[in-house]
Amino acid sequence: MPKKIFTPNNLTLARLILSAGFFWLVALCKPGQSSTMMFDLAVAMFLVAGLTDVVDGYIARKYSMETSLGRLLDPFVDKILICGAFIFFTGSNFIIAGRNVTNVAPWMIVLIIGRELLVTSLRGQSESQGKAFPATIQGKIKMFLQSATVITILISLGHFYQQRWADIARQTFIWITVIFTLVSMIGYLKKYFSKPA
Repeated sequence: MPKKIFTPNNLTLARLILSAGFFWLVALCKPGQSSTMMFDLAVAMFLVAGLTDVVDGYIARKYSMETSLGRLLDPFVDKILICGAFIFFTGSNFIIAGRNVTNVAPWMIVLIIGRELLVTSLRGQSESQGKAFPATIQGKIKMFLQSATVITILISLGHFYQQRWADIARQTFIWITVIFTLVSMIGYLKKYFSKPA
């Protein structure tokens, strides 16, 4: 049995604190001006936060430590980390010569947040009726792509700023993420409306 400090809920709260640290680092990152180390620290913080997500899920399943609070907190903190990252990418420190060099547009953030709010509402409605509403494979792929996009943006801007291929890589990852976010949202809608009454 893991020690009390390593309970799933404690790890989830640790991820929330790591998210705050990650946002602080991202706010200090300015392409072409900040050191590459600042970008690398932000990536490292994001990876550690992501690792706590994997570990808390593993511990909860292995030791039967799943709780209603954990089922609420875990996806909430995940959304804070991912949605917050994309929101910070529209900050003034990423506006160079009047252009957002992350290539993240405000409407993309609206779509990402809208999708999360919709799925959360559908899950809450379904579970309030005593019906399970687990994550789909599309939802897991969406989370992986969003995380990969955050890391790609930070590494490419920190180490390969002004490289054309890096700009193309950012755009490619962002568009794939946006498309799959939409696909996963449609998948959840189909799942919700096709469930037995």
